[in-house]
Amino acid sequence: MQSAIFSVLGLLTGLAVAGSGIYYWQKEKHDQESVKIYRAITVIGAVITVGLAVKIGVSGL
Repeated sequence: MQSAIFSVLGLLTGLAVAGSGIYYWQKEKHDQESVKIYRAITVIGAVITVGLAVKIGVSGL
């Protein structure tokens, strides 16, 4: 049960990180330094989301 809770919370966290990265990436698209930072944040969120989605898909909840 604890693993399922961890997986769902991690998945939601990954989606939130990726979503906020995309939001601020678009908001600050004229500042190239900010674009690099928010692109990295978006990739990190996507990796977390995909990793936990695969974990849920393979092992189930």
